[in-house]
Amino acid sequence: MATTPFPRSAGFKGILESVQDFYFDVMNNRSDPRVKDWFLMSGPLPTVCICLSYAFIVKIVGPKLMEDRKPFQLRKTLIVYNFLQVLFSSWLFYEAMDGAWYRDYSLRCEPVDYSTTPKAMRVARGCWWYFFSKFTEFFDTFFFVMRKKYDQVSTLHVIHHGVMPLSTWFGVKFTPGGHSTFFGLLNTFVHIIMYFYYMLAAFGPHMQKYLWWKKYLTSLQMIQFVCILIHAFQLFFIECDYPKAFAWWIGGHAVMFYFLFSNFYKETYVKKPKKDGAAPQVTREKNGHANNSKPKTNGAPSSFAGRLFAFQTPCFLPAVTDFDEPQKKAQAQYEDSNGGQEIRNSYISNDSSLRNRAFVSNQTKS
Repeated sequence: MATTPFPRSAGFKGILESVQDFYFDVMNNRSDPRVKDWFLMSGPLPTVCICLSYAFIVKIVGPKLMEDRKPFQLRKTLIVYNFLQVLFSSWLFYEAMDGAWYRDYSLRCEPVDYSTTPKAMRVARGCWWYFFSKFTEFFDTFFFVMRKKYDQVSTLHVIHHGVMPLSTWFGVKFTPGGHSTFFGLLNTFVHIIMYFYYMLAAFGPHMQKYLWWKKYLTSLQMIQFVCILIHAFQLFFIECDYPKAFAWWIGGHAVMFYFLFSNFYKETYVKKPKKDGAAPQVTREKNGHANNSKPKTNGAPSSFAGRLFAFQTPCFLPAVTDFDEPQKKAQAQYEDSNGGQEIRNSYISNDSSLRNRAFVSNQTKS
């Protein structure tokens, strides 16, 4: 039986007691009782603590521990990790399709089935596993820190990865199924392709010629958010037994991420160099990250979205060279004064103790 949380004594203590009663009423009486005893589902505090710990580790503890250490290479680790993420995302996508959307789910209106039938419980469990997958994505950032790719660990990146577990926690706690699972359906499909891109890129720079479709992956991500936005906001124009608050929540996420990716797409693929002879913007693929420094640009973005999301690469799609070895060789070949018969290869060291030194090896031109 739901309790009325407000008849309390006046004063500050009474307000706190009313807030406490309201919180327990929502968590115990208005949530889905099926998930109450599931791991991390009793209340939001454990998830909040994990998310805050993640931010503390990647922004403070991790960089401090790596301060006097060389970057880890992690090439094989990244290949295995991204392959496992492809498998995990594929399984989540299959569960969403076979358990719901390929069967009898409606694109127009799909209320949550709160029963304990096998079908309803399968969908609810799939929602929980999607929530859990957001914790596994923390390793994206952990690997950036271990490889000293600090320009990838932007504030926006940390906010996105740190907030998503809590956002999906509310979905599992109150609406594990129904209309909002369309978000997870599309998101897991995009993650299959995205982590496959990561896996190929992790093999090294020789794979770059096969990754020409990065631009289209960004387009696919933007299309994803447009579809989620339309699917969520249609509920405001039809009668549907689904909480409107979650439609606002999901639609708001879609709008925010659409503008983020749209700005990245324009800055990366559309924006042209100035006609006054200014040098074009140095891209991540060109600059080589010789000293773990952030790539330089020709000034701050002109748009409001550009100033708001002024990061070199969105947190979701690192460039191909981000998976190169920490001491990536920036090879420069030039002919010597003896008729060009000998080639010298210069390599720039990424080790701070050897910075600005060149290792010269002689190689006979064949």
